[in-house]
Amino acid sequence: MLTPYPPGIPAVLPGEVLTGPVLQYLRSGIEAGMNVPDAVDTRLSTVRVMVESDG
Repeated sequence: MLTPYPPGIPAVLPGEVLTGPVLQYLRSGIEAGMNVPDAVDTRLSTVRVMVESDG
């Protein structure tokens, strides 16, 4: 889950597709002083994608 603060409302939930507009929103917010504490890389320079296996 990626929850930028402020406002503290999740922008991405587990299982959602991470789209270009969402990444742009998060990255522009970070440039403006927003914090994304849930991200492994809080600057969102990189994004870790986890894939669930079927078995």
